[in-house]
Formats: sequence, structure tokens, C-alpha cells
Amino acid sequence: MNLYDLIMRRRSIRNFKDQEILEHIVEELLDAANNAPSGGNIQPISIILVQEAERRKELAEIVGDQPWVKNAPLSMVFCIDFYRIKKWASMSNVDFTGENLFSNFLIAYADLMCAAQNVVILAENYGLGSVFVGTIQANIGIARQYFMIPEYVLPMMVLSIGYPKSVPRNIPKLKRDVITHKEKYNVLSNDEIKNAFEDKYGNFDDNVEKYLEKAFIEAIEADKQQSQSWVERVKEKMKKLEIRNNAQFLFKLRYPPEVMAKINENLISAFKNAGFDFI
Repeated sequence: MNLYDLIMRRRSIRNFKDQEILEHIVEELLDAANNAPSGGNIQPISIILVQEAERRKELAEIVGDQPWVKNAPLSMVFCIDFYRIKKWASMSNVDFTGENLFSNFLIAYADLMCAAQNVVILAENYGLGSVFVGTIQANIGIARQYFMIPEYVLPMMVLSIGYPKSVPRNIPKLKRDVITHKEKYNVLSNDEIKNAFEDKYGNFDDNVEKYLEKAFIEAIEADKQQSQSWVERVKEKMKKLEIRNNAQFLFKLRYPPEVMAKINENLISAFKNAGFDFI
């Protein structure tokens, strides 16, 4: 299989086999992360490996009780790490104050995601699947305490990895022409935007299970792997909120403004507690 086909078949996997990943494969995944692009080749990242069953369970709780984090044989916690850089700079009689600059944070976060995506692609090549879990950002303080993370280090992303027990058939994406702009930005009309998202998600279906399986596979996987029925709770919430279309489902139920605002407040507080003061 060529690289294009491998990338195109990639899916976020949330249902893993109970199968260990051999140590030499884990080491090569880490090599792939370490060889990713990095601004100035400074490499302001660290990766915490989580493989022990109890640790996996605790991490799953930290990121919002996501069962695939507990069930995956390996999770990598990707951290922005200015602690190591500040120590090195200090020992070299020079100041590093990146924790106070938003530009440094953005570069470091880009480095982190480049490293994580390198892992994703190599994992696919080994027949492994993976899923990004960003909800650790809602509990950075708890994660820092649990993993004994020092100041100037922020856990920003979890990547759970394992051998797939099942693979989603498809995942809705905008068409290539929608995200592509040749030479200058192409402002789409209202109808073009509406049609683009309808092409992606399809018509909003009163059959909630069918709709979620088509558009939000993680919801169905959560329902399969947890005792409480997530789908039933979603049905009740959708009825209460009078949700009638895809955008309302996303921004009234999955990512409501008040919840996102609270997460934003928690992020700012967590950044400051870790020694980052660029906001």
C-alpha cells in the first residue's frame, strides 16, 4: 500500500483489541515523534507513555471517562515542555522566556502536533490504530499533579494507540474543493456553505442512532463500551434543546458556548499555574 492510500484509509479508532504493542514498535513510534519538524529544531515537547492498566484507567477518568483511553494498550501524553529549555538556557547563561510569549506557545503546539501526527502515520503502517483525545486540556491541573509534571510543562494532547477491534467504515469530511483556495481566498456564498456541510453530514435524521453512526462515530463507540446509554441521554438532551440540524447538534449539545467558555477559563488558569503567562 502506498503512502497516499495509507493516509486515506486512516480512521480514528476507539475500539481496541486486548493486545500488547511490542517494545521495539513503541520505540520506533517515539523515534518518529522525535524526528518531526520543529521550529528552530528546539523540540519543546515531552511524551509520557501510559501502559499500565491502573494508569490507563486513571488517565481515562482525567480526560472525561473515555473508555477507549482505558482500553488502549498505549497512550502517549504529549506535553509542551519549556522546563527543560529554561534549565538548559539558565545553565548556559542566557534567558529563555518563551512561557511569557504567545508566539512561542503557538510554535511549540505546532511542534507537538507534528510529532503526534508522525506517530499516527507510522502506527497505521504497523496495522495499529489511534485516536486523538484533546479533553485533557479541560483538566491540565489534575493531569500535571497526577503525572508529577513540573512547572513550565503543559500536557496538551493524548494519543491512544492499539490494534483495532473494529474500524469505522467512513468519516464525514468536507470536500476537497471546499477547503482549497487557489492563489487567494475564495469566499463561499451562504448556499455554498450550507450545501458543503450538508454534503458532509447528510440530512439531519430523526433516527438518532443512524445519524450518530453516520456523523459522530465516537458517540456510538462510547455507547458500546459503557454501561450507561449515551445515545439515550443524547436523545433526551436533543429533545430538550429542540435540536433540528447538524450545526445545532454541534454547538448546542456537543460544544455549547457556556461549556467552551468554562474550559477556556480553566485553560488560562492552568497555564498560569504552570508558569505560562502570555495571556
